[in-house]
Amino acid sequence: MVQVERLRYKMQEASMDAFMVSDPRNWRFISGFTGDAGVLLITTNEAIIFTDSRYTEQAGQEAPNYTVVKTVVEKDVVKDTIARLEVSTIGFEKDYVTYGGWERLKQRFTGQELMGVSGWVEELRAVKSKNEIEHIARAQNIADEVFSQLLPSVKAGMREIDLALDLEFKIRKSGSDGIAFPFIVVSGERSSLPHGVPTEKKLEPGDFVTFDFGARCNGYCSDMTRTVVVGPVSDKHREIYDTVLRAQLAALEVIRPGIAAKEVDLAGRNVIEEAGYGEYFGHGIGHGVGLNVHERPSVGKTSEAVLQPGMVITVEPGIYIPGFGGVRIEDLVLVTEDGKKNLTASEKRLIVV
Repeated sequence: MVQVERLRYKMQEASMDAFMVSDPRNWRFISGFTGDAGVLLITTNEAIIFTDSRYTEQAGQEAPNYTVVKTVVEKDVVKDTIARLEVSTIGFEKDYVTYGGWERLKQRFTGQELMGVSGWVEELRAVKSKNEIEHIARAQNIADEVFSQLLPSVKAGMREIDLALDLEFKIRKSGSDGIAFPFIVVSGERSSLPHGVPTEKKLEPGDFVTFDFGARCNGYCSDMTRTVVVGPVSDKHREIYDTVLRAQLAALEVIRPGIAAKEVDLAGRNVIEEAGYGEYFGHGIGHGVGLNVHERPSVGKTSEAVLQPGMVITVEPGIYIPGFGGVRIEDLVLVTEDGKKNLTASEKRLIVV
């Protein structure tokens, strides 16, 4: 219940009587409840999970320190509970409420003041506990192992979609919860698409092939990217790959607690810009990873975050040249008390298949 007390402190600062958590990943982080229907309500003295009959038993088992209240279609149990508790001010996660949802909130809670807040739970999620780090590290270990198993299949004639399916199959068989996100497997000119989806395109000699994928363990994600070349390899392949690798190593070098996240981005970006490829690197160099594959902190040139021990971030510079192809190299990194620990073990030297 440590996270609940931290939220109660925020509520007290904001003169708020109750806080409604509507994002399933956020209520999982706070309570342990893994269901995907309901809402979590925190007051000064109460911590309540409202969910329907499909999940009440599960919620009781996963969140024993919470009161579980069954919702029904005949009446608004949440509204009745808030009235019973004499709540006058309700905070809600405005980032997860649509305009229609906002209208319904106003219609439901006419006797209460509604206060939209942003990032309360996400700020807590940015620094991982020991258990969370163990789950992420296990997911990354699975991804590394599966990539080594896949490499012998990467050759001319293979379809992108078949490689993506093979990756997913191997990850699901390796003791994970499943995949962390839809995989990116793109080749040849299509490798210039940072978030391209796999197609029936067949790998051809001279293709860059980019794999961006991850596993999920106990709800926590891993995220890694490796780019290989289907031989023959040209000087241009080597130049682009070497530039991205040098950029990644430069960014990794500066990671430590207390450094501004944008300095990590700058360290890698400078290498790419000095090599003359700055216009081909348009995204931030990284992001936080946890219950979501993209979460706080942002690691880009406009980020205001400062790295802290327990944060898990990606470092993923890239160069993407339309009409030729692209390279991205991505590692998953834990910020430690005295520096960092790279959780990704897969080879980063250029692999020619």
